[in-house]
Amino acid sequence: MRWRWPGADRGWAGARVADTGKIFGSGPLVNKAVLREEILQQLKQELARQTTAAVMARDEAISEESRAESKWDTHSQEAAYLAEGQAKLAGEIRASIELYSALPLPGFGPSDPVAIGAVVELESGPAGRLRRARYLLGPRAGGLAVVVDGGEVLVLTPQSPLGREVLGRRAGEVWVGGGRGLGATQRIIAVY
Repeated sequence: MRWRWPGADRGWAGARVADTGKIFGSGPLVNKAVLREEILQQLKQELARQTTAAVMARDEAISEESRAESKWDTHSQEAAYLAEGQAKLAGEIRASIELYSALPLPGFGPSDPVAIGAVVELESGPAGRLRRARYLLGPRAGGLAVVVDGGEVLVLTPQSPLGREVLGRRAGEVWVGGGRGLGATQRIIAVY
């Protein structure tokens, strides 16, 4: 059973600011277009790093200096495995870039359930030590942190434990979640 925070339906969380494209909840304004661009910029930087690392590892694997000197010398084989892994990671990052480039980022109202593209402001922790955080529920790249409009937004995926917990919930809902503590209270402050 889901319990709703008293007054959640009467609140202003998630209202759209006219003609700005920004959404506001109880926290600072978040421009989703800027948020997407920051995510894409970080992903492109990481793609460049991984691509460079994969090329360097491939070059090391096929280098004449890496040729095995004995049957126990596995340097070039290890470099080839490393190059393969980094190339796979670069492919995953490329797929994330494609997904975020085409991801619709609709505005969410106070009674809308959390879905992909929602920014969720969450209050969590044990009583007396509550902390607030903002998350973008995205299709990939979970754990990526970006700073937008003066605040940090962490990318959360539906595959993560917290992502599964918030998916489908609404502003004002409270539950006791697992996580690192012994059942910390979670409350969705706003969905926008």
